[in-house]
Parts: sequence; C-alpha cells; structure tokens
Amino acid sequence: MVSPVTLRLNAADRSYFAILKKEVHALATAGGFSAKRVAEVDIVVAELVSNLARHAGGGELFAKLFEDNGRQGLELIAVDSGPGISDLKAMMQDGASSKDSLGQGLGAIRRLSDLLQIYTQKDWGTLQLVRIYNKAATAAQKPGPVDIRSLVVPKPGETECGDGFYYKQTKEHVKLFLGDGLGHGPEAAHAVRTAIDAFKICPEDTAAENLRFIHSAVKKTRGLVATVAIFSMRDKRWRICGVGNIATRLHSAMSSRNHNSYNGIVGLNMPNTLNDQLLDYEKGQTIVMCSDGIKSKWDLQRLTGIQRYDLSLLNAALFKEFARQTDDMSVASCKINV
Repeated sequence: MVSPVTLRLNAADRSYFAILKKEVHALATAGGFSAKRVAEVDIVVAELVSNLARHAGGGELFAKLFEDNGRQGLELIAVDSGPGISDLKAMMQDGASSKDSLGQGLGAIRRLSDLLQIYTQKDWGTLQLVRIYNKAATAAQKPGPVDIRSLVVPKPGETECGDGFYYKQTKEHVKLFLGDGLGHGPEAAHAVRTAIDAFKICPEDTAAENLRFIHSAVKKTRGLVATVAIFSMRDKRWRICGVGNIATRLHSAMSSRNHNSYNGIVGLNMPNTLNDQLLDYEKGQTIVMCSDGIKSKWDLQRLTGIQRYDLSLLNAALFKEFARQTDDMSVASCKINV
C-alpha cells in the first residue's frame, strides 16, 4: 500500500488558521467523508490549532488520508515546542484549562475522534495524534497483529516529494520499501514512484532480489537510494537489504540493532554482490526506517517512553527532533506482534 505524502501546514499563529482549516476540510471531503463527519473534522481541527496558539505559541499540523483494513481515515498530528502538559489526565476533562478559556478542547477532540493520543515532555513540547474514520469498523476490520505507519514530507517549498514508502502484506510476509530519489522535486519523485511501481509487482521474497528487480526498472530515471525489509511470518525473521543512505534499525525493549546498507545508487551503480541481512524477531520489536532528510544520529533513547505510544507519534517525534528541513524527509515504522 502506498503511503501518501503528508500535508504539512503552518500553524505558527492565528493568521494561518483559515487556510489550514480549508485544506483539511478539502482533504476530508476528498476522502469520501460524509458531510456530518467533515463537520466533526472541522471542529477537531479548530480545537487542535486553538490549543497550539493558546498553550504553545503556535506550531504545525500534519494531515493525510490513509486506509486501515478497508476503512478510509484521516490522520492529524499537531506538533508544538511549547512547555508541555504537566497534568495530561486532568487536561483531558471538559472544563479543565491551564489558560483563561472554556477548557473544552481536548475533551471535544476525544469525543469526536476514533483515536486521540498525546505525547508530551516538559520543555520539549507536545504531539497530539488524532485519527478519524469515515465509518465504524466491522468485526473483520479490527486491528490485526501488524501495525505500519509513515510520515513522508517534501522539502520545504517543494510541491512533490522525492521520498516514497510502500508496503505489502500477505499471510506469509510483510514487505516494506523506503526510497529516496536523488535530489528533490519532480525528477526525484518520478524515480521513487517508478521504484514503487516495480516493488508492487516484484514476486521475490528476498530483499536483495527485490532491489535488483527495482534496479532494472528505474534505469531510465535519475536513480535513488532504497531499502527493502521483509518479515517472514513463518520464520519469525527479518530479511533486510539496502543500497545508499536509508537508515534502518530494529528496536526492542532491551536492544537496538542497525542495518548496514551497501554503497551505490539503485538504477545507476548497484553493487554486484547483494545479500540480505538476517535479523531475528523479538516480541514488541519495532523496525524504523528513515531517509537522509532525518539526521543520521537519530536516537529513540532521547525520546523518553516513545516506544509505548502509537507508531505515528514515534514517527512524528523523530521528525520533530531530527528532521534536517533541507531535503525531503520520511520516517516509516512497523511493529509486528506474533
């Protein structure tokens, strides 16, 4: 499944709010949300950005459409660098406020959303994750053992993103691809889209063979760096292979293991020898993949307790702390419980 590029909206002050609300309204409408649900989205967005202005002096809002088990959803992440929330439990109650206001923001957001989760640290800031679906889940659409989330953002000022993430899931395998087209802009975006098209149809079950297949398909583009990670449900093992500077790490409660990529460029100069790195599964393990728009020394240990939160908050926290802001930026993460 393609992970769409995330809409990044400035909420530095109230002068941006009308444009921001209009953009998210259009996104929800395009996602097939009912008029009633779109109206509820409008309220949630108004509360999120009001909280940013009132409590943190502004911030930004990330928005994208996604699909979970056949349901269309809208994901919103409000990000700020304010003082943090000292008593989150109290602030979730209607009527509670640390400012001179009605104090209905978080309570209203919780009532109108399918998911509200908040990560906050003193003097670091706050991330508010909201998911809203266009319809209720059936029994067959309940969450499964695999959770995959991503945050893919263009370089500031660009309308197209040269990074791209895609995943495929069957009963036997979970297959992840993260690519970064050389440079940025339309040509980089074309390279990564071509790579994703090849990955979609590649029948191979080793990461190295997937990269070789992609390499043949993208030779007429400017090329890209990429990593493929494949989890075998039967063997309980990851097979990972990368070419170029996509950083991939496996995190568990007690350890962190890096994947070492090969030098080269997919589509231009691939190494003659490519082998999968085999890494065993551990319960509660999370695989995290980042393009070089995220600083190479990113470290989850600097984000206290983040592995206990939703993967979208983990991605957003890494972005907030380590994004370079000078290139396309992407973070993808996957957690499997088997």
